[in-house]
Amino acid sequence: MDLRVTIALICGFAAIAAFAGWRGARPPNPMKGPRLVPWRAIMVAAATAAVLLLAIAEQSMGFGPR
Repeated sequence: MDLRVTIALICGFAAIAAFAGWRGARPPNPMKGPRLVPWRAIMVAAATAAVLLLAIAEQSMGFGPR
């Protein structure tokens, strides 16, 4: 995978994690009903993907174990 694509994916997953974290931290509104989107699980999954892609980007730049 190209380094530019990897960095773009890192930025995208970090943005998704930040958005999902913001949405998951909002107080519930019982008048609207239950939340149907698991924002906290999406936040954790996106942050995990961003960290894994960061490790891939570091290895492609020459850092890491040899």
